[in-house]
Amino acid sequence: MEKAHPELTARNFPSAQEELQAAQPPSLYGGPESAYRLAFADSAFLLREELRPVRMQLELLKPELVQTELGIESTIVIFGSARILPPETAAERLAEAEAGGDEAAVARARRQVDMSRYYDEARRFGALVTQRSRTLETPIYVVTGGGPGIMEAGNRGAHEVGGKSIGLNIVLPHEQAPNPYITPELCFQFHYFALRKMHFVMRSIALVCFPGGFGTLDELFETMTLIQTGKSRRRPILLFGREFWTRLIDFDWLIETGMISPGDVNLFRFVETAEEAWEHLSAHYGFDLPDTTTGAFAEDM
Repeated sequence: MEKAHPELTARNFPSAQEELQAAQPPSLYGGPESAYRLAFADSAFLLREELRPVRMQLELLKPELVQTELGIESTIVIFGSARILPPETAAERLAEAEAGGDEAAVARARRQVDMSRYYDEARRFGALVTQRSRTLETPIYVVTGGGPGIMEAGNRGAHEVGGKSIGLNIVLPHEQAPNPYITPELCFQFHYFALRKMHFVMRSIALVCFPGGFGTLDELFETMTLIQTGKSRRRPILLFGREFWTRLIDFDWLIETGMISPGDVNLFRFVETAEEAWEHLSAHYGFDLPDTTTGAFAEDM
């Protein structure tokens, strides 16, 4: 095949990077008060109140482009408390509390030890999803809010089996430094909660909620509302820990008072272990079913 002339595919205009490098301001116009700098390189301009629509567009676009370029199509979102400790840390705090002799502190530490089992389940679930889906035609990636606790556990499980996982961090006054197990090129940071929420849902094939506080409840009910109202396609919602969720939310009372329809409780399912959660997802999507055309199992393809 005859080689095409290079000018047939050459750029007609300089790239933004080239223009930025070339546009070094004269000393007279290099100060912070100068309007000389290029608009896209002027952080003071981009941070103006009137530029909020542009900033929101950028927050939607950046993670979308990165994930598309890396071939990420399907995700499982793991929500849960940032305050749930790894079992070894919870055990250390209990020993410290018992040594201090403060009964109230001991009671809190014992509760932390009890709740730490969810850290282990989230960690095992992250590993299980990553391992069992890596040979699928469309691998599934774990997504968390990027912080500590349950979020750390989900990313950690994926990391420990050599997989990639995503962290959608957000600027907050506390509890939001990225955990060390997120894949660096998939560690994002958001300013706008609304755009972060969109990215949680856009690629998700399931939502998995561990015990958590306001943030977890916010994401859970927002996703259920989207599905209930038909604004989003139906997908599995798994709640880890029946005892926790049924004590926290009286779903029967919501039905009895007419606040939700009886069928709305079918939007979610209680699970207790990582294996039970995967089994439900596998049954829903046919991950472990044999391929009738080859006789192989879907996950081995």
